[in-house]
Amino acid sequence: MTIHHDWEKADAAHLGPLSAPRMAWFIGEARAPGVNPMPVSKRAFDLILVLILLVPLSVVMLTVAGLLLLLQGRPILYAAHRMRAPNQPFTQWKFRTMLCEEDDFGATGAHKAWRITPMGRFLRRSRIDELPQLFNILRGDMSFVGPRPPLREYVERFPAVYAQVLHSRPGVTGLATLIYHRHEDRILARCKSAE
Repeated sequence: MTIHHDWEKADAAHLGPLSAPRMAWFIGEARAPGVNPMPVSKRAFDLILVLILLVPLSVVMLTVAGLLLLLQGRPILYAAHRMRAPNQPFTQWKFRTMLCEEDDFGATGAHKAWRITPMGRFLRRSRIDELPQLFNILRGDMSFVGPRPPLREYVERFPAVYAQVLHSRPGVTGLATLIYHRHEDRILARCKSAE
């Protein structure tokens, strides 16, 4: 396979005998225009940590999935459409914490609070609903640390801002999560509509 990009040549030199396709999977890149390559060391850290965590946390995830199936029914997972780069969407996985509604979109504010199930409230507060994102990390869509992945609508509305934000791979946790986690419900309670 011919390597077309200078940064791919540099990565190949550092990784030694890895072929370009194997290297692309390891780094977690789709090699699409506008997608910044994740540093090899960060991708290696993500992969090692996710594989270590999947062993004990798979028991927790199977237990949660069983309880959700028993208490709420299907679907167990919620597929959130997010952006990993200005021109590249992906599906972010979470445990479902709300009653289903076909026309659901936008951030969860006070106008949706009635849909959060009792178990969903616990999963959100404990952040257990985020555990399926380990598979997003495994795929290379996300990293452990980075900006939270935005909705396409926000990326299209503020392209200059999100071109900078999405310079880094979206993360399961980041500065916004650390700062607003305890205040998120209070802030979103002021939202009376998706707009």
